[in-house]
Amino acid sequence: MAESRTSSRFAVVGGGVAGLVVARRLVASGAAVTLFEASDRLGGTVARHEVGGLALDAGAESFAVRGGVVAALLAELGLADDIVAPTPGPAWLQPVTGEAVPLPATALLGIPSDPLAADVVRVVGRAAAERAVELDARPVEAVPPTLGALVRDRFGDEVLDRLVAPVVHGVHSQHPDDVPVARAHPGLADAVASAGSLGAAVAQLRAAAPPGSAVAGLRGGVNRIVPALAEDLTRRGGDIRLSTPVDDIATLDGIVVVAAPSLAAPGAPGRRIDLVTLVVEQDELDAAPRGTGLLVAAGAPVGARALTHATAKWAWLRDAAAGRHVLRLSYDATPADPVAAALADAETLLGVPLPVVVDAAHVSWVRPAAAVPPGGVTVVGETVAGSGLAGLIAHAERTASELLTR
Repeated sequence: MAESRTSSRFAVVGGGVAGLVVARRLVASGAAVTLFEASDRLGGTVARHEVGGLALDAGAESFAVRGGVVAALLAELGLADDIVAPTPGPAWLQPVTGEAVPLPATALLGIPSDPLAADVVRVVGRAAAERAVELDARPVEAVPPTLGALVRDRFGDEVLDRLVAPVVHGVHSQHPDDVPVARAHPGLADAVASAGSLGAAVAQLRAAAPPGSAVAGLRGGVNRIVPALAEDLTRRGGDIRLSTPVDDIATLDGIVVVAAPSLAAPGAPGRRIDLVTLVVEQDELDAAPRGTGLLVAAGAPVGARALTHATAKWAWLRDAAAGRHVLRLSYDATPADPVAAALADAETLLGVPLPVVVDAAHVSWVRPAAAVPPGGVTVVGETVAGSGLAGLIAHAERTASELLTR
């Protein structure tokens, strides 16, 4: 990105990834930037922890490749050679009843291009598939604002609840009813309008998508982006102040950018997410019986909403684990005994016993609620950009560019 020079002064409140990105871009253009972080560490929910002697991501472990914004930033930070693709193969779905099945192959966020495809019918049932075809044959009058409303209108409740909701929840940590269509996929609304049906729109978008995985990771963990951003920001002259809470942004010098959820959306309730990481020994997992992991339909006989078989998903981690297996299970409702619950759920979802647990860790964080920024306040981060590194970074980069052109 081309960088102009400016003499403005900025104060960035919040040291998560969005705050670090906007601060770095501002200081690279010659601005004087001070970043305030209330805690004693940077990165927010992008964090590192050690489990079973392995350095692992304690939050996000992949990013969407769409738009190339994350890859471009990693290249600027000297990390381009460490970008890795996950192991090829389908994710799996644990339905409400029955055994786990591979997710349909021709789908976008779980939305099938052909509801009558055998792998779709296996999940939603023949009656629901035929109902979806009937609904989607109607003329498109207007595209609803949320993904849940769109799928419900064009494909019906069963396809939404049994297939789309688990996938969207796994990607966005939200129900489709809470995800705007534009955030789910920026071209989906136009595609539905032009194609005349949801199924045809999905087929059109999939055909136009570049080959390869929709997500990527970083060798050693996505958390490596945090120290890389901090080091580059400091090298360029930025001032990072840890353990420095800001209660009143009016006391700060210069133009203020708020990257702290508590200030961006004061009083707005967030949603707690729990992650349990298990390091286990079990030779039966060498064959990856559920691929790189499973998404779980609401009402299934487990408490977890998703399981990632991390050592099956990432070759670098499989090598580092030296025969052990790393499993990540996420929860919307905190179990009374998170590790015990995760172990029981993992055995159910994977279909194998797990008698040897080398180590386990439980972390939690609050996903902030969406918010409309107060007038005159510039906000970056999840409250305005949603979850996912690609969206956070793209929004922070755009915000920095807008500030620099004012």
